[in-house]
Parts: sequence; C-alpha cells; structure tokens
Amino acid sequence: MAFFKRIKDIFRSNVNDALDKAEDPEKMIKLMVVDMKESITQSTAALAKAMAHTKQMEKKRDFHKAQSEDWQNKAMAALKSGNEELAKKALAKKATEDQNFQQYDNMFNQANTTTENLKGQLDKLKQKYDEAKAKESMLIARSQNAKAQADIAKNVGGFNDNAFANFDKFESKILEKESEAEAYTSMNAASIELENEFAELETNNAVDSELEKLKEMMNKG
Repeated sequence: MAFFKRIKDIFRSNVNDALDKAEDPEKMIKLMVVDMKESITQSTAALAKAMAHTKQMEKKRDFHKAQSEDWQNKAMAALKSGNEELAKKALAKKATEDQNFQQYDNMFNQANTTTENLKGQLDKLKQKYDEAKAKESMLIARSQNAKAQADIAKNVGGFNDNAFANFDKFESKILEKESEAEAYTSMNAASIELENEFAELETNNAVDSELEKLKEMMNKG
C-alpha cells in the first residue's frame, strides 16, 4: 500500500513539475505515459515480492500443520503401545506446532490480503495506462492541429485591416500615376497635333506665295 502511494506521489510530482515549467503538451503526454509505464514496472516487481512472501507463509503454515498432524499420529501410536509419557511429549510437540501453524496462518492471511490489494491496484494502473496509451496519439494529433491553426491565425493576423488599407492606398497611388501618365500622353499628342497643323499652315502659305510669284512671272511674259 505504501509503495503504491509513493509511486503516486512521484508520478504527481513529475506531472506538476512539467506543468510548472509549461513544457510542450506533446512532451508532457509522452512523459506521463513513460512515468505510468515505469510505475507499472515497479509495481509489478513489488507484487512479485509480495506474492513470493505470501507463498513462503503458506508453505511454512502447511509445514507446521503437517508437523502437528505427525506429532498427533505419534502420540496415538505411543498410547496404543501403552506409553503415556511418550504420548504426552508428542502432544507437547504438537501444541508447539499448532502455535506455529496459527502464527503463520495469520501472517499468510495478512500477506494474502495485501497481495490481493496490490493486484487490484496494479490492474487499475494498467487500465489507466492502456487508456492513456490509447489517447496519446489522439492528443498529440490534436496538439499538432492546434499548433497548425495557431500558425495560420498568426500569419493571417499579420495581414490585418490596416495592412489591406495600406495595400488599397498603394493601389490608388498607382492608379493615380497611371492616370497622370495617360493625361501627359494625351497632352503631348494634342500638342504634336497642334504643331502639325501650324506646320501644314506654313507649308500651305509658302506654296500659295510661290504660286502667286509664278503667276506674276507668266503675266509679264
């Protein structure tokens, strides 16, 4: 009983230390499973010793019972032969063996009760270990999923409303520059067209002037 209490204390201490240090949940789960496995190993060894002790008490009890029966048979044989003194001596030995039998029978019953209690507690510990082992993979998977979700949330959180507002602002600036470029292009095109019109006008004037000169020359001739 005390042994299992000590194992419980050690197990709780390890878990509390892990919680205090805020260790990775996955490592904590694995640590708890390992601790439970170690507790089962130690408890199994303790149970084996308890069972061996119980068996010893049983053998000694049975031995003294057999001795008591043997001395009783010897006392009966002595009486049959008419030797009461020898029969009394045999019965005295039987009384001693009866006392020894009673002592070892009490120790056997106590040891057997302790062994049965240890078996029950070990079975419960094994059951808890099986449950923990079955949940280990699931809990680790949930922990990893939670990490992935947290990472995604952090990354998405980096692009908050302000970030997208800045994005829209930069887009507006680019659109503004594009509009400005288009305006300049349109203005340049209008300016070139105007210059072409003036150039064409000057060319036409020059041609008309030459035409008049030519007419005058022909009239004089």
